[in-house]
Amino acid sequence: MSASRRVVTIGQHLPMLAFVLGTYAAEAQAEEVNRLSDPSYDWTGFYLGGHLGTAWGSSSWMAGPGIGGSTALFQPIDTFDEGGSWFAGFQGGYNYMLPNHLLLGAEADFSFPSWPKLPTGVNPFGVSIGGSSTFKSSTLGTASFAETALASGTVRGRIGYAPGNWLFYATGGLAWTYNQQSLTQASTGNTDTPFLWRLGWAAGAGVEAPITPRWTARLEYLFTDYGRTTTAFFGGTQPVSSNWELQEVRFGLNYRFGGDADPGSASILSDVLPEPNNMSLHGQTTFVWQGYSGIRSPYEGAQSLPSGGQGRETFDATLYAGLRLWQGAELWVDPEIDQGFGLADTHGLAGFSSGEAYKLGATYPYARVQRYFLRQTIDLGGATQNIDADINQFAGSTTENRVVLTVGKFAVVDIFDTNKYADDPKTDFLNWSVMNTASFDYAADAWGFSYGAAAEWYQGNWTLRGGIFDLSATPTGGADDAAGYGLDPTFRQFELVSEIERRHTLWGQPGGIKVTGFLDRGNAGSFKDAITLSQATGLDVNDALAAVRHYQSRPGVSINLEQQVSDTVGVFARAGWADGNVEPWDFMDIDRTISGGVSLSGNQWGRPDDTIGVAGVLNGISKIHAAWFNDGGMGIVIGDGQLPKYAPEKIFESYYSFAITPALKLSLDYQFVADPGYNPQRGPASIGAVRLHAQF
Repeated sequence: MSASRRVVTIGQHLPMLAFVLGTYAAEAQAEEVNRLSDPSYDWTGFYLGGHLGTAWGSSSWMAGPGIGGSTALFQPIDTFDEGGSWFAGFQGGYNYMLPNHLLLGAEADFSFPSWPKLPTGVNPFGVSIGGSSTFKSSTLGTASFAETALASGTVRGRIGYAPGNWLFYATGGLAWTYNQQSLTQASTGNTDTPFLWRLGWAAGAGVEAPITPRWTARLEYLFTDYGRTTTAFFGGTQPVSSNWELQEVRFGLNYRFGGDADPGSASILSDVLPEPNNMSLHGQTTFVWQGYSGIRSPYEGAQSLPSGGQGRETFDATLYAGLRLWQGAELWVDPEIDQGFGLADTHGLAGFSSGEAYKLGATYPYARVQRYFLRQTIDLGGATQNIDADINQFAGSTTENRVVLTVGKFAVVDIFDTNKYADDPKTDFLNWSVMNTASFDYAADAWGFSYGAAAEWYQGNWTLRGGIFDLSATPTGGADDAAGYGLDPTFRQFELVSEIERRHTLWGQPGGIKVTGFLDRGNAGSFKDAITLSQATGLDVNDALAAVRHYQSRPGVSINLEQQVSDTVGVFARAGWADGNVEPWDFMDIDRTISGGVSLSGNQWGRPDDTIGVAGVLNGISKIHAAWFNDGGMGIVIGDGQLPKYAPEKIFESYYSFAITPALKLSLDYQFVADPGYNPQRGPASIGAVRLHAQF
């Protein structure tokens, strides 16, 4: 009875249930149709990206009753030493887009300031985002108070509205910064430099739009207030109270993860970017740890390898952003985050052991824009050649005969002295004198880059190259803080470079040979003149070298060979000479060199993305150059204080690069250096390294 009644009841509701289910299905179908036809960009999902910006603000401070003031935190941006109040960093978050086009999101970011400018006056360190003020107190007398940002970040919520392909949003949340303060007593030079965490809040607004189906670009303004903090300097004898307020303008790029490309993205992008291949975005990050155990060392100088052994690490992350401007024209900008030190602060070896270590190191990450240049390619006819997309390279095609013009900031060795098998410390050999011709004293700041212009003429199997580049402000550029690390803003110190290349086929395999010449022009010293002046006056030989500097040239020439032997084996060799009486300017303390090696891909053992490399180098200097070192000379990266017996520096390097994935590689590297810094009384040094490199 009850069962039959239930059957009747259910049956009575079946028409209603069918109506409800039908209505729901129709609404879902309509919603899907509307979603597919809606041209709006769907912002929902996780994203990760980077940003570049500038900051300004103020800090009011008090050092006692009636003693106080306000310090402007903005520092002028100098394009020749990359100093000033700008920064770069990373951000990541999640967006959820509602059907009514409202957006809710959360984001965290980290920012790092540019490399600080050199110390000035009584300040103990340079500032990038920060400032300094001078006051007079009853306890210390005249003193200088300074503060600079080392790192900062925020955790923020976002709420926005996304009509069409644009997102307009407001943002706010928590902020933090890690700063270094200092107080310096003018009369004694004593300095107290504590580190300080500041916590505060951030608020701002921005606009964002897609530039490819996966990439978006944004412009954002942020105001941050970190409140007031009191620091007791010199054991509490001098308290200073200060606040910290910043305003920032940031440009950012984000990559959206998950899901398929949005159905309406093609129509969206047609208004923003007429052709999707007009923009190129690639990135890389590289971590290197390098170390050695104790070595024989009867004496040490300021630029010697420490006898007790040492381990050091370096890290960098780079974005390679390119934009096609017109037919054949490309604009590239490569912002980068760097951190770490080379062994012995990048000293002690004429052929230094890591191309990932710069001449100036830092404990905390800092930002630089290593490259920004314009490249124009003019096709002249001949066979068409396809070009694959790569770092600083668009996919496409060009003709066999062409002219390529490059102007801006880039590395000389991006264009000259390149080699298929020994060229990039991020992926192959690490040693400076293997990855380039050691005697090639190419123009560069402390990080290896310079302003300049280059022209390349490709004609059949031949290429002729020429270029002019800005040298550092003084010789030994970037090797010493006191000497300066920036490029010459007057362009009076410059370098001319020329190269001729002949490509060939040998035994059915491709190869090539290059001859490169350079001429440095600027105020440089001669070792013979410096030794003569030092002996006549008793002047320190380094001061004597500075005293005899005059406008002159330093020439050099090198030869560079690469040859594929089979699909899995390639060989390379380099040899070079440079004038041994005139001091080197920017690269290494090497007047003559010869190197060679072999590279094997993993095809033979079933790992085609793996690579083994083996190389040997012999580096040397002239007799007068060795005599100058024996008198106490300090070069770009070496200087033991004496060199009673000279011997060529001999280097052996081998590495294995293991491809974890096509985009992620782990390498083990070993170098054996005999007679480091041309000193047979020192070493040998066995140097091991681990390198992790990722690229997209």
